[in-house]
Amino acid sequence: MTAEACTQMSLRFLEDKWDDSIAASLDGPDLLRYRSNLLGSDLRITNFGGGNTSSKLQQVDPLDGQTKSVLWIKGSGGDLSSIKRSGFASLYLDKLLALEKLYRGVDYEDEIVEFYPLLTFSKNPVATSIDTPLHGFLPFPHVDHLHPDWGIALAAAANGKERMDEFNKEFGHKLAWLPWQRPGFELGLMLRRVVAEIPRCDGVVLGGHGLFTWGDTQRECYRNTITLIDQLGQFLDQCAARKIRFGGSLMATRSDRKKIAASLMPRLRGAVSSQRRLLGSYTDTPQVLEFVNSLQAESLAYMGTSCPDHFIRTKIRPLFVPWNPTGDPAELPALFVSALETYRCEYSDYYSRHTLSDSPAQRDSSPTVVLVPGIGMFSFGKSKTESRITGEFYVNAIGVMAGAGALGDGAPPMNLPQASARIPSTLFTVYENYVALPQSEAFRIEYWGLEEAKIRRQPPEKQLSRQVALVVGGASGIGRETALLAAERGAHVMIADRALAGAEAVAQEIQAAHGHEMADFCVIDIRDRTSIRSALEATVVRYGGLDMLINTAALFPSSPDGVITDVQWSLTLEVNVTANYLLADEAKAVFEAQDLDASIVFTSSANAVVPKRGSEAYDVSKAALSHLVRELAVSMAPKVRVNGVSPATVVKGSTMFPRDRVIASLKKYNLPFDEAASDDELREALARFYATRTLTHHPIDPKDCAEAILFLAGPLSRCTAGHLIPVDGGLTEAYLR
Repeated sequence: MTAEACTQMSLRFLEDKWDDSIAASLDGPDLLRYRSNLLGSDLRITNFGGGNTSSKLQQVDPLDGQTKSVLWIKGSGGDLSSIKRSGFASLYLDKLLALEKLYRGVDYEDEIVEFYPLLTFSKNPVATSIDTPLHGFLPFPHVDHLHPDWGIALAAAANGKERMDEFNKEFGHKLAWLPWQRPGFELGLMLRRVVAEIPRCDGVVLGGHGLFTWGDTQRECYRNTITLIDQLGQFLDQCAARKIRFGGSLMATRSDRKKIAASLMPRLRGAVSSQRRLLGSYTDTPQVLEFVNSLQAESLAYMGTSCPDHFIRTKIRPLFVPWNPTGDPAELPALFVSALETYRCEYSDYYSRHTLSDSPAQRDSSPTVVLVPGIGMFSFGKSKTESRITGEFYVNAIGVMAGAGALGDGAPPMNLPQASARIPSTLFTVYENYVALPQSEAFRIEYWGLEEAKIRRQPPEKQLSRQVALVVGGASGIGRETALLAAERGAHVMIADRALAGAEAVAQEIQAAHGHEMADFCVIDIRDRTSIRSALEATVVRYGGLDMLINTAALFPSSPDGVITDVQWSLTLEVNVTANYLLADEAKAVFEAQDLDASIVFTSSANAVVPKRGSEAYDVSKAALSHLVRELAVSMAPKVRVNGVSPATVVKGSTMFPRDRVIASLKKYNLPFDEAASDDELREALARFYATRTLTHHPIDPKDCAEAILFLAGPLSRCTAGHLIPVDGGLTEAYLR
C-alpha cells in the first residue's frame, strides 16, 4: 500500500486535497504556494493569516550565476488560503544563518530583524516574517508552522507535555516540546537544538503557541502536517468523550436572540467605536452558544487567549456581559456599559503595569469581542471582514479551551511545561487545565515594536472606510452610482430597493470590484414602516450599525392624457415626502443607540423651486421634501446631519423615464427622433436638449449627483446641515428668489 493510501486511511477529520496532476506542473515556489493554499483552505488546520510555510530551494543567483540555497517563506501579514507566489519573501539562507554571529542574546533579538532586508534574494520587495529564523534554523527542506485548535489545545494544557508523550506513544510520533518563547531569533535557535537532541523528531509543540512539522518534499511536508493534525484531533476526541465541556450548561439560549442581537448591536458598536469607528459581526453558532451559556464561560473568558495569533485579534481578553438570559433584555445596555467601564479600567491598568520607556502609546482600550449569555458573540474590526475574522479567532480560542479542558485529569502540575527559567510557572494562570498567556508576555506581543511596524505598513484607509451606508433606491440611476462610488471610497454598502433583482445586481458589481463583504442587498417599500425597519435591521445585523442613510427613490406621476388622478397625487406625496420622513424617523433609533456622528441625504429636485405646467404633484412633493430636510436637520442635530441634493432632470439610468415618457417629452419639445432608436439613445437625445437650457450645457449624469450626495454624507462636510446642493448644470430658473 502506498504512503498516500496509508495517510488517507488514517485521516478521520481532514481531507488530503493534494492533486499530483496539478503539482506536477509547478516549480518550487509555486509548489510552496500550492501547499500553503491547501493548508489554509481549512480553518481546522490554521486560522486566517495564521502560521507560516517555507521551502529551502536551490536557485541560480542573478549576481554571480552560482546555485544558492534560498529560503522562501510566507511574507509578513499574508494569509495561507489566498497567498500567491508574489506573497512570499525570499532570502539567502547562508546569510540568514550567519546572523547567529551577530546575535547578542534574547534581550537583543529584535535588533536582528534590521538585517533581514539585507538578506533579500533577487530584489524581492516582500517584508519577511518575524518567524523567519524559526524556519531557517530547522534543518529540513520544507517546514509548516500552524495554529490548529487541536495543536494549540495540547500546547495550552497544563499537562500538555505529559499528554504529548501519550500521543507519541499511541500514534508512533516523536514530537518534541518547547516551553513558551516569543517568536523570534531565540526561538529559532531553540528549535534547532531540540530537533538535534531528539533523533527522528517529526514535529515540535511550542508551549502555549502552536505546531511545527516538516518534510523532505513538498508533498511529504503537506502529508505529514495534515496527518499529525488529524491524529491530534483523534486524540482529543477520545479525551473529550470522558469530559463535560466547560463544566456543563448554566444558562439557556434565548429563542429571540437574533432580535435582541439586532437591537443591541448598534449600542455595542457605538460604545466600542469611541476612538475609531468599527464594524460588527454577530455569531450564534452552537459552539459559541455552548460556551457563553456554560458554567466556566466567565472565568475562562477572563483568562484571555494563549496563542499569539489569537491574541493580536481578540486583545487581552473578551468582554463578558454577566446577564441571566431569563431576565429582561432591557437590562442588557446598562449591564454592558458597566462591564465596559470595568474592562477599560483593567486594560489601562494592564498597560500601566507593563509599559516600558520605548513602548508604543496605549491603544484603544475597547474590546473587540463581546460575549453575552443566551445571545452569542459580537466581534468588531475596522471592516466587516476584520470583524468576522476576529470572531473566527475567538471561536478558535473556544476550541482551544475546550480541548485543553478535555486533556485534564486532575490538579495541574507545580511546574508547568509552558514555563521556563526566564518565565516561571508563577506567571501563568491555570483554570480547568487551560493555561493562558501571562499578561507580561501578552503585552510584549501586543506592544511589540515589530507588531507596531506591521501596523504602520498597512495601506492608508480610504475616505469612507469604517462607514456603513444604506442606499435606498440603489438598484438604478442616481442610487446605483452613489452605491458604487461609496464602495469605491471604502464604505460598506447595503443596497435597498423595491426591485430586488436590481439591488442584487448592484451588490454583486460592488462585491466583484471590492470584495464580497463590502456590499449586500435587501428589499424595501419606503411607504411601510415595517419594511423600513426590516431594511435597517438587515443593515445592522450585516455590518453592526449605520452611518449614512441615503434615499434616491422617488415617483414622477404620469398618464397618457396628462391628467393626474387624486390617487396619483396622494401616492406621489406619500413616496416623495412622507416616505422620507418615515426613513429618518425609523433610522433615528439606530443613530441614537450608536451615539455616533451620522448623516442623512435625501434627493429633492430643481422642480422644488421651478413651477411648471403638468408636474404639479411632483413639484409640490419636492418642495415639501426640501423643507423636510431643513426641519429634520434641526430636530436630529447635533449627532445627525441632514442635507439634500436638488438635481435638474437626470434622464440617464432613471426609472422615472420609461420609453413612453421620453417619447412624450421629445414630442412636447418638437425634437426629432427615430422610433427605432434604443431606450438609451432616446434618453441621450432628451438629456442633450435639457442641457442646452443650463449654463454649463452638460447633461446631468447620475455620477454628478452621487458626488454631491457623498460630499454631504461624508467627512468633508462635517459643518454642513440643512443644506441642499443644486446639481442642475446652472439652471437659472432654479435660482432662489
